[in-house]
Amino acid sequence: MTTAPHQLWYTSPAQEWLEALPVGNGRLGAMVYGGTGTEELQLNEDTVWAGGPHVFDNPQAAAALPEIRRLVFAGEWDAAARLTDSDFMGVPVTQPPYQTVGGLRLAFPGDGAVTGYRRELDLDRAVHTVRFRRNGTGHHRTVFASAPDQVIVVRLTADSPGAVSFTARFDSPLRTGTSSPDTATLALDGQGQDAGGVPGRVRFRALARALPEGGTVQSADGELRVEGADAVTLLISAGTNHLSWRDLSGDPAARASGDLAGATAHSFQELLRRHVDDYAELAGRTVLELPATPAAGLPTDRRVAEFRHGDDPQLAALCFHYGRYLLISCSRPGTQPANLQGLWNDLTDPPWGCKYTININSEMNYWPAGPANLLECWEPLFALLQEVTVSGARTARDSYGAGGWVAHHNVDAWRGTAPADGAFWGMWPTGGAWLSLAVWEHYRFTGDAAALRERYPVLAGAARFFLDTLVDDPGTGHLVTCPSVSPENAHHPGPGGSLCAGPTMDNQILRDLFDAVAEASSLLGTDAALRGEVQAARARLAPMRVGAQGQLQEWQQDWDAGAPEQDHRHISHLYGLHPSSQITRHGTPELFAAARTTLEQRGDEGTGWSLAWKINFWARLGDGDHSYRQLARQLTPERTAPNLFDLHPPFQIDGNFGAVAGVTEWLLQSHTGELALLPALPTALPRGRVRGLLARGGFEVGLRWARGALTEATLASRLGGRARIRAAEGLAVSCDGIPVPAAHPEPEVTEFATRPNALYRLTPRRGCHSPTE
Repeated sequence: MTTAPHQLWYTSPAQEWLEALPVGNGRLGAMVYGGTGTEELQLNEDTVWAGGPHVFDNPQAAAALPEIRRLVFAGEWDAAARLTDSDFMGVPVTQPPYQTVGGLRLAFPGDGAVTGYRRELDLDRAVHTVRFRRNGTGHHRTVFASAPDQVIVVRLTADSPGAVSFTARFDSPLRTGTSSPDTATLALDGQGQDAGGVPGRVRFRALARALPEGGTVQSADGELRVEGADAVTLLISAGTNHLSWRDLSGDPAARASGDLAGATAHSFQELLRRHVDDYAELAGRTVLELPATPAAGLPTDRRVAEFRHGDDPQLAALCFHYGRYLLISCSRPGTQPANLQGLWNDLTDPPWGCKYTININSEMNYWPAGPANLLECWEPLFALLQEVTVSGARTARDSYGAGGWVAHHNVDAWRGTAPADGAFWGMWPTGGAWLSLAVWEHYRFTGDAAALRERYPVLAGAARFFLDTLVDDPGTGHLVTCPSVSPENAHHPGPGGSLCAGPTMDNQILRDLFDAVAEASSLLGTDAALRGEVQAARARLAPMRVGAQGQLQEWQQDWDAGAPEQDHRHISHLYGLHPSSQITRHGTPELFAAARTTLEQRGDEGTGWSLAWKINFWARLGDGDHSYRQLARQLTPERTAPNLFDLHPPFQIDGNFGAVAGVTEWLLQSHTGELALLPALPTALPRGRVRGLLARGGFEVGLRWARGALTEATLASRLGGRARIRAAEGLAVSCDGIPVPAAHPEPEVTEFATRPNALYRLTPRRGCHSPTE
């Protein structure tokens, strides 16, 4: 099988930000333009945010809550929205944004025609390169962001002696000043902006040091000049005063200079080796290979423009690997979690503040962490959850008079958990509960009881909040959230048209939350009383209902047909289909059919991230071809930038990560207690192989297929236990060449016992369909 390299490549420099290519080490990021006369590296450090530590909770909220509830139950939604906006929303109502550090700009002397230009991003090594010739000299530039050494490294070489010369300067849209701390180093000192009356308290320093081989280097008055060098290694570091969401007493200069000094002690080759070894340990775990057609030889931007023609299926594999590259590059243990743009942002007031939007986007960012074998990249999200249990407990107490903790639809660097942006969008109390379910998903993939024990208070606290705040619906008698919304969608026109009680998504999330608490507390031998309470409350939640159109109702009432936006981008009530397992073909066939009807009614168009969710929805429905068409709609210039960033538009990285998760759902599903192999394989991908996918239950899976059918699978059992495998036909199982006894309770199901750390080979039992063996 002929495959294509995992590279993004282009024949000209980037002219705008969405053409530049990202590098990152989780904390530091750069967008690299790859120019010839000039070079620009737009820079980010993940704790550079506007504002500072702040209590967002509205002191009038608790007193207003009973009247807001009364108005919602009475159907006086606009009045409820006015009171929510005035007395319940956070103060200020908009949370501070994530901000750019600025940029480092290099200018090269001379002119002349450029030939042989190529810039590329190698996803196997996380290395950006530029090559070109000018005036008879070949120039080569390498850029990477090192996690081991916490610097961005730029290497400039030429094939003629003394041909590397440039000047460099920092710039920034923030309040900054530049200086020259020594004869080889530039400094940029700055501060984040004020936001909504919250003073900007983040201070930062960025440094750039030139280490030339031959030639001269001089830094004076904020300008760095290198002349006549054979080669130059340029090291970029940055630090802030951010020690935690509550503590800004750090020393940005000490952080930046310490990292720079540490990196300076290594040669360029050592820096490169340390970086590649660190990155490859994560990236190399999982590889997807699809046959390459001639279209795979085109520059990446042309591949996106022409993908709709259907002759470049290997682009799906490139996007899979790119999404994994992005998650590795923007989310590492000890960093901030991936935000709406991951790590990369060139603005001081980016769209939606570039925050953590937890009514779908932040959750989607981490959908690949389990199945795509990047468990360590989940760690920043778990750290955030530990922090919002503190701020969220204050919001629960002061705004609801409740125990536990709560977060609404947005969180920022200061861990604001009060409702934000306005009643229509922000009056959703279930965001923290959804986010907390990552704790349980991690356990389902890993069986790591120690991690579950450490993080169990996150789940328990989320459940305790709802035990205190769920109320009886006077119309149905069910326990419901109130006030709430079905994220960002309205059931009636008007400013309060989104407000409601007990929307379907809330009930689905709470069923999962209560189940997770009950199972986790039992596994850990703790909280028996809480376990009984959540089980009792779960029994009283409103059930999912099928509406008059055959659709899954989005609300308790059958309002769907009259909703103002029939093709709304959020399809929140299908959470039960994905990422949850409450709606399945075999377990809930009527709801399964209703979910399909809902998707058909909403249509196939959507924003980039919405299309990504639809990739996953259709895969869960077992319709790989329809799922693939959603990827094809995403991979167009309208929804994918030249650098493969997903576009809402504008850029939101969740669509990249959601697509990765969707590809894993084509190949392997494990949400129902069994491993389904190739459950939604698109006919556009008749041949391929993958290794290193993770399944719930502690299994690592490899697959090969040809002519649309499985030819071989491998199963590495990390925990032991019984494996239940569903494939198109029964499978023969062996371990170390020795047959393993297996049962076949259904023609498509194979069950067998596994040993910890053993590797099993599975092959189709052609023509054998006995129910048992």
